[in-house]
Amino acid sequence: MKILIIGGTGETGRWFAKFYKKHGFDVIIWGINQKKEIAQELGVKFADDLDREITTSDIVMISVPINITEKTIEEIAPKMPQESLLMDITSIKTGPIEAMKKYAPADVEILGTHPMFGPSIPDIRGQIVIFTPIEGRSSRWFPLIRGMYEDNGAHIEVMGAVQHDKMMAVVQGLTHFAYISIGSVFSELEFDVAQSRRFMSPMYDIMLDLVGRILAQNPYLYAMIQMNPEVAGVHKAYINRCNLMAEIVRDRDIEGFVDLMKKASSHFGDTESALRRSEKLIGTKIAEHEELVRSIGYERALKHIYSGVVHFGIIKKVTPRTVILERVGKTAELLIENVRLLDEKELLAWKATALRSVIRDISVFIPHGSDPQIIRDVVSRSDGVISADIIDVYNKQNAISITYRITIYGDCDAAGIQQNVETLLRGIGCTIR
Repeated sequence: MKILIIGGTGETGRWFAKFYKKHGFDVIIWGINQKKEIAQELGVKFADDLDREITTSDIVMISVPINITEKTIEEIAPKMPQESLLMDITSIKTGPIEAMKKYAPADVEILGTHPMFGPSIPDIRGQIVIFTPIEGRSSRWFPLIRGMYEDNGAHIEVMGAVQHDKMMAVVQGLTHFAYISIGSVFSELEFDVAQSRRFMSPMYDIMLDLVGRILAQNPYLYAMIQMNPEVAGVHKAYINRCNLMAEIVRDRDIEGFVDLMKKASSHFGDTESALRRSEKLIGTKIAEHEELVRSIGYERALKHIYSGVVHFGIIKKVTPRTVILERVGKTAELLIENVRLLDEKELLAWKATALRSVIRDISVFIPHGSDPQIIRDVVSRSDGVISADIIDVYNKQNAISITYRITIYGDCDAAGIQQNVETLLRGIGCTIR
């Protein structure tokens, strides 16, 4: 099947281009910026003749900013072929759904879609995708698309467009509004956020990261999310509650504050589960820090979350915010929030690819009846050995000579590793040639 992604040169469009290509679709992308090199990087086709691609596609996905989604649908939908599917992936559903119903021919199916994740996630597994199918106009394509997403581990929610927008006004509109307002208050107060981390509690640390995560992303996207028609009422309620709380505090009304918080807790519901989940999150951050502290004096590797660069060496010092690594007399100080500690298996895999390995050949006579493959497997599990291979077999009278090629991690003592392997081979009855 052929899918055309309008806005496929954007980050979200690129994510879905890779997803659909992985699942056997013939993927074509188009973007107003005409960045054809992105199509080349993805290994897909760029729509040089957009109208022709629209009229020959099985699916057209609209992946453009919210403020131009309806206009884009108006231009694209009338050109679509019979029995094809038109779908959008915006975070507002009422406007796009109405536009698709209005402009798409009656024999074209339509499907509102809202993936509840950003393009930074590596896989759809465990992610929520909301569908707003239209009765009588989604019967053929919706089961196929839903099945593909579910088969890849996505959790599917189905709801109407109005219900979706009311829910998103809180799930996205209120939460983003609150976090951005906190960041804006920091700016208004000229508050030193970096310095405040010296005094932070685990909850403050997590809150700062959530605020920073929102502020680090595309402000136009978040501005468009606030344009949800259902958001205005949510904003009004939020600001009214903030004003009420401020008045209670200003009046030093302790009982009034307690009463407000108790009512909120009662409405919230299962606060005990929320407490346990948040403690689990806090515990994860604490456990990571404790693991770094336990690693002082040992060889470890830290992978930078954003650049992907691996820093390798002996951990010399750990503070609440930083870790210091030393290697060949040089030190590097890294922010803990920016790195992830690699486990032993990940470290060995990194060494095997990143460090220049050393190769040694060892020729031996193996005992009569021995299996050279099993001996190879035993050698390959030796400390410091990446792999072991048989490169030569020689039969001499009643003796069999095997040459094993061992690959040694580049930061190890190659001569010492070779000596240990030879000792192992002698111990199982081999004779070194």
